[in-house]
Amino acid sequence: MSVQQTVNGDVSWWWRSLGGTPEPRSALPGSLDADVAIVGGGYTGLWTAYYLKRAQPALEVVVLEQRFAGFGASGRNGGWLTNSVTGGRSRYVATHGRDAAIAHQRALNDTVDEVIAIAEREGIDADIVKGGEFEIARTPAQLARMRAAAASEQQWPHTDVEVLSAADASARIAVDGVLGGTWHPHCARIHPAKLVAGLAAAVERLGVRIYENTHVREIAPRRAVTDRGTVRARHVLRATEGFTPDLAGQHRTWLPMNSSMIVTAPISQAVWDAIGWAGRETLGDHAHVYMYAQRTADDRIAFGGRGVPYRYGSRVDTDGVTQPRTIASLTALLHDFFPALADVPIDHAWAGVLGVPRDWAATVGLDAATGLGWAGGYVGTGVTATHLAGRTLADLVVGEDTQRTRLPWVGHRAGKWEVEPLRWLAVQGIYAAYGTADRIEARSTSTRTAWPAKVADVIAGR
Repeated sequence: MSVQQTVNGDVSWWWRSLGGTPEPRSALPGSLDADVAIVGGGYTGLWTAYYLKRAQPALEVVVLEQRFAGFGASGRNGGWLTNSVTGGRSRYVATHGRDAAIAHQRALNDTVDEVIAIAEREGIDADIVKGGEFEIARTPAQLARMRAAAASEQQWPHTDVEVLSAADASARIAVDGVLGGTWHPHCARIHPAKLVAGLAAAVERLGVRIYENTHVREIAPRRAVTDRGTVRARHVLRATEGFTPDLAGQHRTWLPMNSSMIVTAPISQAVWDAIGWAGRETLGDHAHVYMYAQRTADDRIAFGGRGVPYRYGSRVDTDGVTQPRTIASLTALLHDFFPALADVPIDHAWAGVLGVPRDWAATVGLDAATGLGWAGGYVGTGVTATHLAGRTLADLVVGEDTQRTRLPWVGHRAGKWEVEPLRWLAVQGIYAAYGTADRIEARSTSTRTAWPAKVADVIAGR
């Protein structure tokens, strides 16, 4: 099998599996007025629109999207609808107390089930299976981190983490060399593009106008300035995630981190009988440069991880194209996990960007004085967090005081990223150190985390 035979880019295999990227909706026809202008047609923007129209059907809500709804991370991600608290609960304990951190976790657990319920109610068939999240350890150092993380999680309510022996982990999914695993039930596998396409259709049924091929250049109080006119609105909401640096004045707000994926050809039943994975769990590991995967509805493996983590100057990809060496490294890791797949072709590879705040913590908020709102910075945990953020942002816009608007991420603001070349050098150094740490740990019997990873954590601010 050669890398050249693999489709590279074309936005993502998720869109390709639906017959290709969708026919574009109309662009903004010129300047207009609205009650709410949402910049960004991914999960965050669409969930916000959905809940705004359900709360107040008379609101005039428009969504402005540079390409098409779901072009960004919402149509390219690994399909993990999981309950992760971006940045961890400990920061919320420090700022808001333990009860607030528990409330945030409970809200994310509930959000997993809410997304599943809405998909059913709206007739969105997104290949959803709530099989839980399964994470494995394959080196002694990973096993030690896994056990420590599980023990910490078990000190909190609503986490429901189970620790599995090597034998029990292998019986669930037969990853080569597995030493142990953890599992929790608050996660579902999804088909990302099916979810975002169905959600876009649902908000249109509610009367939301989605304008595509409309490039927003600047967001300012009461207006969004585009290449096709200006939308004037009482509230202008930024939901641009990894594309945020493209906006005027936002270049250092969030860093666009790259993540890449490959997907196999359909796998035979005989191989599945050997691998297992009957529960359709999402699969991750405890490496520093971690991977993520799912078994798709048509019996492929979609497998992701880091390639080139960041492009100088916050540049983003061209329609999902990733580097050939990234395809090769992900394929090698897939074969290391599952040697039986050595002869199974890799059908497609792609990349996308996720938004990373300087403190690695997601945020949602609204400035009542200016009418400017924002949500994002999910650092790869956005399939669930986008829903909670969008619903919260809708509450803030309509002025409702809810349990969601009192969650500790509301109103949080991170510092700006360093100027170039400092941030490029820092990110390259961080991920080089993490990769070195993984290689050290793979050759070692030590249970200690390799020192380069500890240095990288300090530099990253984790």
